[in-house]
Amino acid sequence: MSERGGALRGQLQQLLREVAKFGAVGGAGVVVNLAVFNLVRATTEIPVVRASLIANAVAIITNYLGYRYFTYRDRDKSGRTRELSLFLVFSLVGLVIENGILYVATYGFGWDSSLQSNLFKFLGIGIATLFRFWSYRTWVFRDLPERAPEQPAPASADPAYGALKPQGEACLDAAIDRALEPSLEEELELERLDQGARSAEPDAVGPRS
Repeated sequence: MSERGGALRGQLQQLLREVAKFGAVGGAGVVVNLAVFNLVRATTEIPVVRASLIANAVAIITNYLGYRYFTYRDRDKSGRTRELSLFLVFSLVGLVIENGILYVATYGFGWDSSLQSNLFKFLGIGIATLFRFWSYRTWVFRDLPERAPEQPAPASADPAYGALKPQGEACLDAAIDRALEPSLEEELELERLDQGARSAEPDAVGPRS
């Protein structure tokens, strides 16, 4: 139970770190998005939604650099063409979500003041960000493939038991046997001396009367 709890806690901590990094890059993207949007509106006569599209294009570029080299810098980097293509596809979907909300507010309800435009653009960014977070982490910036588990150490036969033991355990047994060999020889030598003493004992005592 404790191992499962530790694994879940580790996964939660990893997800929270990812959300924090994603939020940092996304927050910078929101600042760029709104800054360009308001700059275009203040200096040109471009309509609201078109100004928002220009701001989105600039934010998409800055977001990709931030996600690739900060949030997901440890993810798989092998297929950059595929990664960039998917990033653009999902970014365009987020762009449609964001600007669809702004379009409905501006042309459906006539809410086109500067405050209202910024409010609904910010709302669209928030909803689109949820989609981007799911799609980027799932499809664009993929996890590295898991390494194959290491093979166990080769086994060697143990003639004493007729079974296979790991190499390290077999070496340890051999070292113990070598360490015990002198004591066994000494025991045999003592046994031979004892037998010799017993065989000489009748001569020392002599025949009984």
